[in-house]
Amino acid sequence: MLWIAWKMLIGNRVKYLGIVFGVVFAALLIAQQASTFCGLMLLTISQIRDAAGPDIWVMDRKVQFVDDIKPLSDTELFRVKGVPGVEWAVRFFKGIARARLEEGSYEQVILLGLDDATLVGAPQGIFMGSIADLRKPDAVIIDDAGYKRIWPGEPYRIGRTFEMNDHRAVLVGITTASRTFQSFPIIYTRYSQAVRFAPPERKVLSFVLAEPAAGVPSAEVCRRIEAQTGLQALTHDQFIWKTIDYYLAKTGIPVNFGITVFLGFLVGTAIAGQTFYLFTVENIRQFGALKAMGTSNWTILLMVLSQAVQVGVVGYGIGVGLAALFGLSTRGLVRLAFYMPWQVLAITAAAVFAIVLLASLLSIRRVLVVDPAIVFRG
Repeated sequence: MLWIAWKMLIGNRVKYLGIVFGVVFAALLIAQQASTFCGLMLLTISQIRDAAGPDIWVMDRKVQFVDDIKPLSDTELFRVKGVPGVEWAVRFFKGIARARLEEGSYEQVILLGLDDATLVGAPQGIFMGSIADLRKPDAVIIDDAGYKRIWPGEPYRIGRTFEMNDHRAVLVGITTASRTFQSFPIIYTRYSQAVRFAPPERKVLSFVLAEPAAGVPSAEVCRRIEAQTGLQALTHDQFIWKTIDYYLAKTGIPVNFGITVFLGFLVGTAIAGQTFYLFTVENIRQFGALKAMGTSNWTILLMVLSQAVQVGVVGYGIGVGLAALFGLSTRGLVRLAFYMPWQVLAITAAAVFAIVLLASLLSIRRVLVVDPAIVFRG
């Protein structure tokens, strides 16, 4: 019977392709929009992921996400170091600065200051220069995307100079780095140098990066830091999710993407449902003939559902494949924020299953109540 259902389904190629198109459209839109949303969320946490090494971030209690900088006093570093279970702790600066280029133009940059002694949080993808070169006077390292933005069309070259806060900066290295939500160039330097490059403030310490002692859980050390210092202490993963939760709750990003996904679901259901219903009506005599030969309603129901599943599998595969190709094709051109984890595939599969189920429900009742005598009517 399943083979008969398949032959009936592809008997009218136009309507079959129409049903598949509706599912493909929905799967493509849902997968593409969900992957773009995931890509944007990755941009918001890129600098947390890039700061390899420390597992604990300590900050002001009112900090809501990684770019919500509320400076601390330098003495907070020593208070954190004095908490039992802390193996080591270092300073970390994060802020926005303005670079003045040699030709007189200005460019806003993200300025990251690494601990002078350890350089904890340094970028891992340096391909020109060396991280050790940061110990030189006025030394900075820039990410490759920022280099192309500041000096478009020019070859990579270290030794370039520019100014930040009326202080000379010398480019000693170029690194790869994850894109940020603001898409500003990223400048790495030593903490003491970053304080000079940044606008003057009474408090300049952005975060304290710490590592738990061997055998002590990071969550327990965070609890001790909060209890002893009154600061907010989060593990690497907790800070990531706190930042993501902020963007989910405080911005319109999830609502805008959710509306687009919902519209794709509605349009896909409407196209597939209407076409599938017309297909069923056109084949009503065939279903009547099967019932006249003794086929039960359960078998008829199984045939209709199998047709819907076959359409869903084909449409899902094509739609998700097109979404993946779209993401790959735009990565080199416009660097679209696109990330397709397995959760996107699972959500898209669930949505496609719901679409084909709703589409088949529109037709099942018409098939189940068909009179076998319709075969003998003109």
